[in-house]
Amino acid sequence: MTMARLPILRYPDPRLHRKAKPVAQVDDRIRQLAADMAETMYEAPGIGLAATQVDVHEQVIVVDISETRDQLMVFINPVLLSKSDSLSDYEEGCLSVPGVYDDVSRPAVIEVQALDLAGESFVVRAEGLLAVCIQHEMDHLQGKVFVQHLSRLKQSRIRAKMLKQEKDRADDPSGEAASLAL
Repeated sequence: MTMARLPILRYPDPRLHRKAKPVAQVDDRIRQLAADMAETMYEAPGIGLAATQVDVHEQVIVVDISETRDQLMVFINPVLLSKSDSLSDYEEGCLSVPGVYDDVSRPAVIEVQALDLAGESFVVRAEGLLAVCIQHEMDHLQGKVFVQHLSRLKQSRIRAKMLKQEKDRADDPSGEAASLAL
């Protein structure tokens, strides 16, 4: 299988708000999608990516929170089985909202059921960063971006910032404006 880096949609692209459909069959096409998503996530670099973010509206997410970046987890048709009443605050970022980070409260412990690349069902109990990452990516499958957990004021500021970045990139296709901002 050859892998391809996929283009990541950027907020506020309306395609990020489409709900993903369940995967009907785990086949070579889905395995290739997961491999391409993993390569895209690692190159970005990120720790999670939902198919929605690469404009594929099927329920597939990839996650790797390891320091060594060699513990890829693939969740196909993930379902939240349980969540704790206790919440944790984590500073979240998103490959679709580059350069924006903010605290989001989410359940501290979750249990998720999904299919793996062989089409076999599995259950994961997650806490800490893994729980945050899985919930963040599952939000994408529901058409929700993490900034929607923030206040209306923060959402409008982030939206304006992203639209300005997009305009700056369009005005300078060479990418020089982006590198000057570093």
